[in-house]
Amino acid sequence: MNALALYGRYVATSLRAQAQYPASTLMLTFGHFAATAIEILGVFALFDRFGPVGGWSFGEAALFYALVNIAFSIADLLTRGFDVFGSDFVRTGAFDRLLLRPRSATLQLIGHEVRVSRLGRLLQGISVLILATHLAPITWDAAAVATAVGAVAGGAALFAGLLVLQATLAFWTVESLEIVNVLTYGGVQAAQYPLNIYAAWFRRLLTFGVPLACVAYYPVLAILNRQDPLGAPDWFLPIAPLAGFVFLGLSFLAWRVGMARYASTGS
Repeated sequence: MNALALYGRYVATSLRAQAQYPASTLMLTFGHFAATAIEILGVFALFDRFGPVGGWSFGEAALFYALVNIAFSIADLLTRGFDVFGSDFVRTGAFDRLLLRPRSATLQLIGHEVRVSRLGRLLQGISVLILATHLAPITWDAAAVATAVGAVAGGAALFAGLLVLQATLAFWTVESLEIVNVLTYGGVQAAQYPLNIYAAWFRRLLTFGVPLACVAYYPVLAILNRQDPLGAPDWFLPIAPLAGFVFLGLSFLAWRVGMARYASTGS
């Protein structure tokens, strides 16, 4: 069985398990939808109170919010194994069993669990995208659609890379990994707003450290046909999401270093 077919088996098994408790799955999905809906209400309250922020309207900010949350929900849906790697695999010794199987540990972790409840955030992000289409001056031509798809794909790759780095840290410690949430959930919050409203040092962090600006800010500029007030060239805007895939590749290099360091629990 090739890797893709095996991953399909993992997904089917996970979905069947959650289908055993449909009411619980539906309530969890609705709960994620409702909880994330509060966030966009907070963004609306900010713009309603102070008007345009940094030259951006609420409709334009809603486009930032939608693309970032769609990308994060996809990454969160597909990388459950890396998210719980420290507590469920390293601490318990279950990772030893994965290494004994004649399949890639990465593939097994990606297929560990596909959480249907995470579709709540995805549906909420799509809803906000529809709202942004009505509020902001967006023309969904082929170039804009391709840029939006690239932004979502690059964003999902970047957030997946952050979760891979979180799992990599578990080879050295399974404690205090919540600090990585500063980059994951904190990154989602930061990327929901245009880059030019932040201080210069924070803009550099979001561009060259964890390139969240490349998967949100720059492609949104391209979709809206706006020039970057910070001076980025127009040709760079639609290809900026490629930085998310570069970040994911570097994260897997770090993962390989951690794998080489792993010495088992001895259980």
